[in-house]
Amino acid sequence: MYLNRNILLSFVLAALCLGGCSTAQTGFLGMAPRGDRQDYIRARDLYNEGHYTKAIEELSEYIYKTKNVKRREARAYRLLGKSYEQLGNLSKALDIYLEALEFHPKNVPLLLAAASLYQRTELTNRSMDLYNQVLQEEPDNLEALSGQAANYTTLGFYSKARYYYDQFFALNPQAEPQYRARYANTFLSQSNYQEAFIHITMVLMQDNTSPDFWLVSAKAARGLKRYQKALEDIDAALLLAPQREDLLANKALWQNEAGQYKESSQTAREILKISPKNQLALFILAMDEFHLGDLKTARRHMLAVQAQNPETFIGRVAGKLLADNPL
Repeated sequence: MYLNRNILLSFVLAALCLGGCSTAQTGFLGMAPRGDRQDYIRARDLYNEGHYTKAIEELSEYIYKTKNVKRREARAYRLLGKSYEQLGNLSKALDIYLEALEFHPKNVPLLLAAASLYQRTELTNRSMDLYNQVLQEEPDNLEALSGQAANYTTLGFYSKARYYYDQFFALNPQAEPQYRARYANTFLSQSNYQEAFIHITMVLMQDNTSPDFWLVSAKAARGLKRYQKALEDIDAALLLAPQREDLLANKALWQNEAGQYKESSQTAREILKISPKNQLALFILAMDEFHLGDLKTARRHMLAVQAQNPETFIGRVAGKLLADNPL
């Protein structure tokens, strides 16, 4: 009986290898042959070296050279999609991910890649669907939790966003500070300045090298009516990014609100050195000049604001001020 089983096994192995094939040629139990694995590794190396067009050629050959769809590996599809992303062809990358998901509908890396790409292209609801699928497979997936939190923030559901962030932080207490900053920003968006300030202060204790973190802190401080602190924080942001127009614009506005018209005027002029047609900077400058009593120059700048684009909010305000107050 023992001999018969060995004979039977020999016949089975022979049947599997008809034509003289070997496991080195066909792979073992349906896995990709060794030569194919080497093709994938070569394509992966090209990607890592930044040769994305060549990687696409190699990966396309690797994926589509066989009619056996079971051999179309998820990792190769994902790398092909990422290659298209690197070249800025997002629509083709998405096509690749969606095709791959037809063969691998529960593959988490593919789901994450497609969800992230939907998020980047502002197709938020589709991104949410895919992140939900990931969380069904892996409830503790950090990328899906943070991605879903970002999606709810985009939709304006800040409490729901914090629900996902809370899970994220529970699993990853040493998370990078940008996640805590985003968490703080959800409070800021709801005018909960105290909580926003507490959390952004925690962020700045970890990392004080990001102008965006200082901007959140400045806005929270301003919401708490700590105006001097707000200006100090915006100055800290400007030390890191001295030519960022949004930072300068906030500073100029807050200086104007605080009655620091000369300082506000100077800040507005810094913006105009960078962007001579900046409509907001011209508007702030005109308001500063009006309060400083330079009515002729204020009118000239207010007319320039309106001339830029009378249909914007600032343009309409300028038009109303000019009509109501012939400077």
